[in-house]
Amino acid sequence: MIQRRVAFVAFAAVFALAVVAPTASGRAQATRALTVNVTMKEYKFGFSVKTVKAGKVTFKLVNKGKLAHDLRIAGHTSSLVQPGKAGKLVVTLKKGKYPYKCTLPGHAALGMKGTFTVT
Repeated sequence: MIQRRVAFVAFAAVFALAVVAPTASGRAQATRALTVNVTMKEYKFGFSVKTVKAGKVTFKLVNKGKLAHDLRIAGHTSSLVQPGKAGKLVVTLKKGKYPYKCTLPGHAALGMKGTFTVT
């Protein structure tokens, strides 16, 4: 009788860990890595969100314009994204406000700039 109780308690503990552990780690990963979709065209950026929590951020870039564009934020610059193409920029950001812009001559002056917030 005691052996059955011990076996049942051990099984219940293992089952609880198997069910709870993936959920907890899945939530932790979701808060650490975030994807922000960015549409680029003359002469503006369209961000899917303008505020994220601190951590690793992947900016997925899609150029829907007729000219090449890039994205510079927090001292990092993406590769040049040609019209109709896509690219990405992965940056780890701390809490704060980060100016961003397209570095091609004249693009920021025409509106391809702004501020991204990290909480």
